[in-house]
Amino acid sequence: MTTRVVVLDDYQSAAESRADWAGLDVDFVHEHLVGDALLQRLAGAPVVVAMRERTPFPRSVLEQLPELRLLVSTGMRNASIDVGAARELGITVSGTGMKSGTAAELAWALILGLAKNVAGEDARVRAGGWQQTVGADLAGETLGLVGLGRLGAKVAAVGTALGMDVIAWSPHLTAERAAEGGARLAAKDELFAASRFISLHLVLGESTREIVGAAELRLMPPDAYLVNTARAGLVDQAALRRALDEGWIAGAGLDVYDEEPLPADHWLRTSPRTLLSPHMGYVTDGSFRVSYPDAVEDIRAFLEGTPLRELP
Repeated sequence: MTTRVVVLDDYQSAAESRADWAGLDVDFVHEHLVGDALLQRLAGAPVVVAMRERTPFPRSVLEQLPELRLLVSTGMRNASIDVGAARELGITVSGTGMKSGTAAELAWALILGLAKNVAGEDARVRAGGWQQTVGADLAGETLGLVGLGRLGAKVAAVGTALGMDVIAWSPHLTAERAAEGGARLAAKDELFAASRFISLHLVLGESTREIVGAAELRLMPPDAYLVNTARAGLVDQAALRRALDEGWIAGAGLDVYDEEPLPADHWLRTSPRTLLSPHMGYVTDGSFRVSYPDAVEDIRAFLEGTPLRELP
């Protein structure tokens, strides 16, 4: 008898072709499910593969899945899974590898898209018009990085290559570590006041939640842009809404949101001065060709009694 596996949030129908699922009874779910629809689809399945943080698995959900024995998350960190509750309920939680650096690539897509108003000019050309906006220069401008870890350093390297002055701040960043990451250490207020482009690269936690609020947004020059490919919770969303509506800043490029998928009536869908992408920083062919084969490997190892890559 084959093992039933449910692969959630396979929006692009990409999972099946990127791994060898032979011998498994796999249900690929191409839409986002919530509430009763989710529970009904998972009923009786001993194995579930979740895509990063698209579908939350708090205790209240896990307790309603008595036959679930293995929950695989793409990536090795998933804040939307209550790993402690899963362990108490006898559910193993495993992770996978993913290609690194893809969110840094998207950060630059958003920075460049904002600076050159690519989406707006594309729409104008398709409507029969021609150019009407004046793009921003990057060379000679200041790039401020809030967070200078692995991803922030990749963004810094591109900024330097483009001739930008790269500065960085995070709660525990030192001048030495900033230099190693390709940036100059700045105070938080200095970074927000001096940067034409600001990109966020912090891990979301209690100490970093809403680390960018009204005070920081007010410090930004009116021709400055904010880019967030990390987590929506890093930014006070009410303050960001005011900043965009009232023109405190020139614009924002966002890949992460307080609710995903973004509801049809969410304020950001009609907000001015925004460039929006649907949390796709890690959605690349290279990442999927690592994560889905790893997921299958996790499943086979679990079925053989030797779980792999268990999340702490």
